[in-house]
Amino acid sequence: MVVSARHRTLSALTTGFVLVFFVAFCVFPFLWMLDTAFKPAAEVFSTAPTLWIASPTFSNFRAVVLESPFLIYFGNSLIVAGVSTILTVSLSVFASYAMSRWSYLSVTQIVTGGLIVSQMIPGVLLLIPLYVLIRNMGLLSTYAALVIVYCTFMVPLASFMLKGFFDAVPRELEEAAAMDGCSRLGFILRILLPVTLPGLLATAVFAFIAAWNEFMFGYVLINDDARRTLTPGIMLFKGSHQTDWGSLTAASVLAAVPVALGFVYVQRFLITGLTAGAVKG
Repeated sequence: MVVSARHRTLSALTTGFVLVFFVAFCVFPFLWMLDTAFKPAAEVFSTAPTLWIASPTFSNFRAVVLESPFLIYFGNSLIVAGVSTILTVSLSVFASYAMSRWSYLSVTQIVTGGLIVSQMIPGVLLLIPLYVLIRNMGLLSTYAALVIVYCTFMVPLASFMLKGFFDAVPRELEEAAAMDGCSRLGFILRILLPVTLPGLLATAVFAFIAAWNEFMFGYVLINDDARRTLTPGIMLFKGSHQTDWGSLTAASVLAAVPVALGFVYVQRFLITGLTAGAVKG
């Protein structure tokens, strides 16, 4: 009994130590970024950097907000991510419903297989074909270019996420709605979506964060500074000979805050949605 109690205590301490180590490993880069954002230039470029800030300053944030086009980039990212999320979720709802309810059809199986294969192709391999396509459509340096590309990559993933949530909804519920005169579209909009709202919200959060954090296509497809999104815009603080680390980290903190706050707000819905999608029956 004593050995067993000691074993459980040792196991709990080991588990706690490992968890603390991984949490510290993951949090430290963000902590260092936040710390650097409040440091004056002399401390940022010190030969003996520390987490302690001798003279905290808001000059980096002031320079980012007032002396750079950061707010323009922020607004562009908000527009692109918001529109991409709405279109992604709207298209994925109907695609995932078809995959969930008509999975026995050959055409559904072919489309599902195509969506799976599309997720195996790295985005960098499609960069040149997508650039040529967007250029031929005359959409370079427009919001539409990024919205189309982001939806292309996010719709398959969002469809599979929502399919798991829709599979958990009993077919008897749909049959009962049909007997009461509810159309298929009415069932989706009035019953299926409200029932799976946590999963819908979880999918929307993933789609928004993916569009908000995307860098490669935003950097290549947008050349107009007035349409540039946030992540490529932050790179402008990195010069060819010197990097303004204070402004760079301040801009990164400001870019991360909205996503962090939104994630904290919808966390309980997100966990509920993921749990619901993982359990079928």
